[in-house]
Amino acid sequence: MRDPYSVLGVKRNAGQEEIKAAWRSVAKAVHPDQNHDDPLATVRFTEAGRAYDLLRDPDKRSRYDRQQREAEFRRMEQMRRQQAERKTKAEAPRTSDEAAEDMISRIFGVDARSQQADARQQGQARPQPQAQADGAPMQDARKTVDDAAAVDAMPARGGAPAAALISAIIRRIRGGRAKLDKAPDLVATVAVTVEDILNRVRPTVETPEGQTIRVPIGAGTSDGQVIRLKEAGHRIENLKRGDAVITVRVAPGRFRTDGFDLRIDLPITIENAVLGCETTIDGPLGPLTVTVPAWSGSDQTIRLEGEGLVKDNGERGDLVAEIRLLLWEKPDAKMIDLMRSLREGLYL
Repeated sequence: MRDPYSVLGVKRNAGQEEIKAAWRSVAKAVHPDQNHDDPLATVRFTEAGRAYDLLRDPDKRSRYDRQQREAEFRRMEQMRRQQAERKTKAEAPRTSDEAAEDMISRIFGVDARSQQADARQQGQARPQPQAQADGAPMQDARKTVDDAAAVDAMPARGGAPAAALISAIIRRIRGGRAKLDKAPDLVATVAVTVEDILNRVRPTVETPEGQTIRVPIGAGTSDGQVIRLKEAGHRIENLKRGDAVITVRVAPGRFRTDGFDLRIDLPITIENAVLGCETTIDGPLGPLTVTVPAWSGSDQTIRLEGEGLVKDNGERGDLVAEIRLLLWEKPDAKMIDLMRSLREGLYL
């Protein structure tokens, strides 16, 4: 969905009255009945309704503004990381002969060589082979230390591999030679429709290794749902595979999600709004009959229980139809006279 403020053409500090007036103006301008030659008129009209639905609710608007600020912060952080990566690549010739531990030690400002010296002393303190006692050249101390110290001290000529750098960072954070047990998680987002959720379609996510993961979608799934798939994330040598953490986002369509409730626009004409009527809408599982009470204004809602998304306990949310007033395709002289008389106090 595009920025709702841009859709309605209002500033981010606009008040509710200004937002409501902007929505009425935009809805009238892009209404499908007024734009028969425009195949995208319905899309724009629906988009305007969604923007107004978000901005007129203080909680939704506050949540959206907060998410936008967080997204902007993440974009700034990503830009900083990219600049840092470009700077690191530019300095690559100077650091090409560094081992993973040396590089991380330089970044963290800690001298790893003292730790490696301790490891060598521990290795030399062990009983040496007879060949060394007879005056043979002493082997590199790295080959005599324990496995963990050997991994820490192993040189990586020509630049440290990415997996070695990640392992070194994790070791540094967890405290030197602390035993590692799990690689980082793979974090991703998948976009689905309401129909995908109801039909339990399994969207896919591709891992950095080129594998395809199918994400289970079904009961209990809604917008923002986080699904964790065990041992489906990143792979690093000698570590347990990480998990895949997938966030589900519901793409715009006929329905808008509100938790496990679904929302849909219900266009009705002025006479039906005043007198009331029965009409039919396309629900997520088929046609549904809706009774519109007399004197129903725009922004009023009709709730159809048990027609929404399925929850974890098997129950279903509701389908909420939001009334939208429509004018006829062509101007009606009698209605114009009636409206003029109501506005100007004339009675014919």
